[in-house]
Amino acid sequence: MAQPTQTITVRQVAEADFPTLFGHFRIFGFEGTEDGSEPEEAIAVKMGDISGDPPLVRIHSQCLTGDVFHSLRCDCGAQLELALRSIAREGRGLLIYENQEGRGIGLLNKLRAYELQDQGADTVEANERLGFKADLRSYQLPGEILRFFHLASVRLLSNNPEKVEAVERAGVRVTERIPCVAAPLDSTETYLRTKKTKMGHLIEDV
Repeated sequence: MAQPTQTITVRQVAEADFPTLFGHFRIFGFEGTEDGSEPEEAIAVKMGDISGDPPLVRIHSQCLTGDVFHSLRCDCGAQLELALRSIAREGRGLLIYENQEGRGIGLLNKLRAYELQDQGADTVEANERLGFKADLRSYQLPGEILRFFHLASVRLLSNNPEKVEAVERAGVRVTERIPCVAAPLDSTETYLRTKKTKMGHLIEDV
């Protein structure tokens, strides 16, 4: 397992009761700061007692278009619901929701990327044409939030090897990677294939 690193200072700023359509959670608000930079915000929703056996964990990057408007350009909203239902089914688990819209490029740049995709670019090409890397996200803050909850090991709901590596770098062992795969649609086929072929996501049947 990778050696733990701590370059972000994490501060819990809120905790509250959080009933949802998927079940009853507690919701936590966090700020992470690094070297005097602007704080990064994230939330976590926790169900049940996550001590003991490795709990089910999902690290989810914000996607306004998918999570709120149920866009069919991506699988983000479907993955979010799949994760919440999976946690509820087990009666325990943690979902960390990170403010990293558009793989870290921000909402308006993401919409600019949509325009380029409408002209034939895939998601990686669109980000690069806008002057960004394919993926700007950092998972340091979620890793430190796992440490905040004193988790030594987790079962990670993810198709992204970078998330597995980030959790391990935080000193938390991933005992199992559980696929988080939404049923492919005609509108998401190219998107999912790009994730698989250009970003190394572990997705079958696309």
